[in-house]
Amino acid sequence: MENYLANAFADVPEPTVCGMTDGEIIELFDLRDEKAISAAGAKYGRYCSAVAMNILGNRQDAEECLNDMLLKAWESIPPAKPDNLPGYLAKIIKNISLNRYRSAHAEKRGGGNLDGVYDELSECIPDNNSVERSYEHKELIEAINAFLDGLASDKRDVFVLRYWYCMSISEVALRVGISENRAAAELCRVRKKLVKHLEKRGF
Repeated sequence: MENYLANAFADVPEPTVCGMTDGEIIELFDLRDEKAISAAGAKYGRYCSAVAMNILGNRQDAEECLNDMLLKAWESIPPAKPDNLPGYLAKIIKNISLNRYRSAHAEKRGGGNLDGVYDELSECIPDNNSVERSYEHKELIEAINAFLDGLASDKRDVFVLRYWYCMSISEVALRVGISENRAAAELCRVRKKLVKHLEKRGF
């Protein structure tokens, strides 16, 4: 699914904020120039904060996750040299946010969209008690990527926005320019197709 991250959320990054290309920012990381942190934050901070906010539903937690993400990027680039910088950063902040969500969920805090996302995905993954674990499973991600390859781009965007970015159905509808009812119907149809696809793959 990582292959489709930048496309589905393409209008969120604001490259004019820092005036640098992704390649230039990555070069700063390679040179161990701390300007890389501020440049990445300026260019993709709002984008990554939106990912964290959709999961956590708490602005302060999202901002803390953003700071943690920038530190993690500093620690991992190099040796990492991402081809898709926004996708790379989004994956980092999503993992950080999921970890924070699990802690908050255990304490009955937080108001993000993740519960609804897991509930819907439980229709597609046989063992409901292992949905969260299976969600990050390598083979499952590969199977979902293969499934997404066969979807029309509009349906793929709806899926990625809902199930990777954890946006609410109303946010998905607004993002792609359709009604909430149509977005919900599209998601339902795609989930049914995904069930058949995963069954063929042995899930």
